[in-house]
Amino acid sequence: MTIYSFSPFGYEGSLVTVEVDLRRGIPAIDIVGLADSAVKESRERMQAAIRNNGFDFPPERILISLSPADLKKEGAGFDLPIALGVLKAAEESGGFDDFLKENILVMGELELSGKLRPVKGIHAAVSTALSCGISKCIVPLQNEGEALEVQGVKVYGADSLESAFNALKNENYYKSKEFENEESYIPQNCIEVDGVLFPETKDFDFSEVKGQEKLIRALQIAASGGHNLLAVGSPGCGKTMTLTRFPAINPILTKQEAQSVTRIWSLAGLIKPSESLIRIPPFRMPHQTASIEGICGGGPNCRPGEISLAHNGVLFLDEAAEFRSSVLQMLRVPMESGLITLSRAGRSTVYPANFQLLMAVNPCPCGNQGSKTKICLCSAKSIEQYWKKFSAPLLDRIDLRVFVENPHEKAVNEEREKLLSTLEIQKGIARAVKTQRKRQGIRNAKLSPSELLEYCVLSKEAKESLDNSVLRYGFSPRATASCTKIARTIADIEGHQLIAEKDVQEAVSFRNLCSDIIPELETA
Repeated sequence: MTIYSFSPFGYEGSLVTVEVDLRRGIPAIDIVGLADSAVKESRERMQAAIRNNGFDFPPERILISLSPADLKKEGAGFDLPIALGVLKAAEESGGFDDFLKENILVMGELELSGKLRPVKGIHAAVSTALSCGISKCIVPLQNEGEALEVQGVKVYGADSLESAFNALKNENYYKSKEFENEESYIPQNCIEVDGVLFPETKDFDFSEVKGQEKLIRALQIAASGGHNLLAVGSPGCGKTMTLTRFPAINPILTKQEAQSVTRIWSLAGLIKPSESLIRIPPFRMPHQTASIEGICGGGPNCRPGEISLAHNGVLFLDEAAEFRSSVLQMLRVPMESGLITLSRAGRSTVYPANFQLLMAVNPCPCGNQGSKTKICLCSAKSIEQYWKKFSAPLLDRIDLRVFVENPHEKAVNEEREKLLSTLEIQKGIARAVKTQRKRQGIRNAKLSPSELLEYCVLSKEAKESLDNSVLRYGFSPRATASCTKIARTIADIEGHQLIAEKDVQEAVSFRNLCSDIIPELETA
């Protein structure tokens, strides 16, 4: 049996072989293999834990090798594998060899008493080990649920060094999880609406949002097809309040989607001990002072950034004009590819970054552009400079644009206004999501050009309407494809197999909604 541990780097990480050799000489402990300070300090923790758990510490000179030798090892997760390697070598040197014959993955941080602390990166470590043919692992008890979410592994959650050592000899200690059928499995804190699961968020009810029918409709389309959205409006009109309710109508992730999200959050150390598989779509809302490294990821170990933490979820930029221009422009490539490549110190890693972008922004520096009751004090040049921060290529990737009017500036008749509840919005989304999963297996916003021709079939009237809009507004090929995808999503919400003319007209209205307020958007 060989004991393995895991060294995280980027999205992939590497397995580390833990070898221990006992030899004659002055008692000492040597660790080789580019170990950092935390790993070297494990000598003292490991020695105290072994003695405090009732084991005899070997009096020989101990050499601990962590290979591959040219890979830097970091973190306290090497405590337990090193301690078990020492105990295993001591027993084998005494003539005892009744350990399991299979290779095994071990991770955990030791207290001086021998108790185990949870460590990060367990899901990534277990899935990497499984891909290398290692099907057994020993992890801290708090991380057991996280490890069990990897299908095909046998896990033992140890609470102490003694119990972990006993598990090296007993096959019966390990257990695996039986995975339910996707259709019959309903996670906690979720509700089912017409066969599609949504997060159970009782505090977010869209019926409380008055005077924003257009924005709510845009959010329904965005949640149904995974489209990017830009909300433009004066301060205090309700942009942020409405957009932050988006998680209530965003369908939960499938098991396949959740695996990659859980791996990323595990590497970032954001999974709580009570969590196992992340099924709720991430909703990340970074501050306006975020740097490029904070958004795209970086650091010595290429930690994931906000766009990777928002993978298969939502990245919400509130007051988007206050972000640095370089940060906003950096979003363009990941929005298209769904990936981001990070390179550090001669190594590179590729993180998934398939996020949905929501942005809220004022129409001008003072915020009063387009207001019916307030005067805009901004010059034409200052407004132009304000919107240049976004650039036309970035705005061209935004499918839905909504101008959010202040409810107090328009006559809102509460008796005539149709207020949709969260459940009513979810029903339309559920109908569209079920159709897309059955038809193509991906969201409409991610359709390739060939899939666009196959799945987005327009009626004769709809095609004529789209062609006229392209000539009238000067849409780019990307904007034309975007309108087609939005129309496909609207048809899915309404239950139409063929895209109708009214679907195209509504899609074009969302694509061109802000052109009268912000001329810069007209060319995007």
